[in-house]
Amino acid sequence: MKNIYLILLTALILTSCEGKKVTSIDGILATNDLTQIKSKKLELDAKKQELSVNLKKINDHLDALKEDKNIPLITTFKAKETVFTHFIELQGNVKTKQNVLIYPEMPGILKSVFVKEGQKVTKGQILANIDDGGMSDQLAQLNANAQLAQTTFKRQERLWAQKIGSEMQYLQAKTSFKAQTSAVKQLKNQLEKSIIRAPFAGIIDNVFKERGIVVAPGMGSEIFRIINLSNMYIETEVPETYVSSITKNKVVTVNFPVLDKTVTSKVRQVGNFINPSNRSFKIEIGVPNLNGKVKPNLTAKLKLNDYTNTTAVLIPQSIISENANGAQFIYVVKNKKEDNEAVAERLIIETGKTQGDFIEVTKNLLAGAEIVMEGARSVTNGQVVKVLNK
Repeated sequence: MKNIYLILLTALILTSCEGKKVTSIDGILATNDLTQIKSKKLELDAKKQELSVNLKKINDHLDALKEDKNIPLITTFKAKETVFTHFIELQGNVKTKQNVLIYPEMPGILKSVFVKEGQKVTKGQILANIDDGGMSDQLAQLNANAQLAQTTFKRQERLWAQKIGSEMQYLQAKTSFKAQTSAVKQLKNQLEKSIIRAPFAGIIDNVFKERGIVVAPGMGSEIFRIINLSNMYIETEVPETYVSSITKNKVVTVNFPVLDKTVTSKVRQVGNFINPSNRSFKIEIGVPNLNGKVKPNLTAKLKLNDYTNTTAVLIPQSIISENANGAQFIYVVKNKKEDNEAVAERLIIETGKTQGDFIEVTKNLLAGAEIVMEGARSVTNGQVVKVLNK
């Protein structure tokens, strides 16, 4: 009896296993049974469609769980009022009004030269003299004649006061005295031209002629160059657009690249004539001597303050965009919530002068506005954004 039950149990197990047996894809294909293969394909297509539907449901549910779905991440900063000082940069040359060539005033042989190059001289100091060609002897003779004429005139004057002698004799003596005095004065003036003097205190920069050379008035006959470095100035030309902002006493920063020195000065003179060829006007800026290192024609770089606004609002130039009409705009955030979500709003602005990477906003932007910084190029008007400021 036990054997019969064992045989029946074994048969049941074998029958159950055969029912659960799954044929593989390769096995089905190996049968070459068209009906069985098509049946398997329909079965797999149904499973594929079911998987796609379920996968989409899962993805949609995950998207719904995200709080910041499709919300751009940005950073912002608040607009603040600040002091804005704008400068224009120009280049100029150092000059001095006391830089002159000294020429002879009369012809003759250069008799003596009393100074050398680099020597400091005072105003009126004798630098050289020219052979006078005998004018000194003539002056001595004229002085003698003038003294005789003076003596004669004095005697005739006393006699005429006593009603002695004729009026004609008195007038002749007076005229002779005046004529001799005038001749002496003229010859002294002429003789003074043989002495070359310093027109102002300064330094002898060049000695062009040596003793014994024949000189004469005129171009090419200069004897000395004298320079005074105590009253230097820089001359430059300024575009006419700054005619109202560049005025006398404006502060100027002066840099001498060759000397690696920077000093502060002021505009001491503003020209009243605009050059029609380049539409500019000249200004002069006084500069210190810096221990004699500043020389005429030295190049200087200038920074002139042409505009100051104590309540300016500055923003980076990089965040400004333009619309199709050429108007400039930025984005500000509005309706900011506790979770830092806000709405980006386009703001049309007008700008002025620049300072490095920043530019002054002259219209529509008030201090305190929160401006989109990073991400300004990726947002649109009215879009919800999330602020990531620390």
